[in-house]
Amino acid sequence: MNKKILVVLPHPDDESFGLSGTLAKHVQDGDRITYACLTLGEMGRNMGNPPFASRVTLPAVRKLELEESCRAIGIQDLRLLGFRDKTIEFEEEELLDGRIGELLEELRPSVVYTFYPGYAVHPDHDACGEAVVRTVGRLPRESRPPVRCMAFARDHEDAIGKPDVVHDVREFLKPKLASIRAHRSQFNVPGIDSDKAYKSRELQERFGTERFWTYRFDR
Repeated sequence: MNKKILVVLPHPDDESFGLSGTLAKHVQDGDRITYACLTLGEMGRNMGNPPFASRVTLPAVRKLELEESCRAIGIQDLRLLGFRDKTIEFEEEELLDGRIGELLEELRPSVVYTFYPGYAVHPDHDACGEAVVRTVGRLPRESRPPVRCMAFARDHEDAIGKPDVVHDVREFLKPKLASIRAHRSQFNVPGIDSDKAYKSRELQERFGTERFWTYRFDR
């Protein structure tokens, strides 16, 4: 039976490094992915190298990049939720949780992907993860989908242990590198522009594993 997958992340490009291979595998398996992106990353500092965007044009540029990334991965359903970049931690919980709750009610996903609150470096990442686990946690235990979280803060394994879900995504490195390339205003990763970059042993070692922590609710 095909699954419904919900991804909730705050910025365009958050999907590319840590999650795109896993999502490409879901697509191959016939699962349907809904990606809810909270903002357009309009306050990002990077404008391309050399610069080709400006503070005025960056939101539109990043929207197009996100759409290109979704096509590369095979994501079928992109939702832009319209929150403001770098302010997620200050949003009213009722509004933020309400939007996520609507998605959960509509989709009834088999699994939700987000950031691990407190261990994802950027305040928007942490606030997004907090909102997801807060909202899922309000559901009856028997109705909660597993929440698989990305974490990469320094010494995070000392606090939350080792990941319980580890995916070898070397088979999906081609769409993953295409997803990273799509966000050209933000990243300039040496060696990924070649059509055969996905065959590079160095890139397979660097990008070929994706790790997740299943959030453990207290009750």
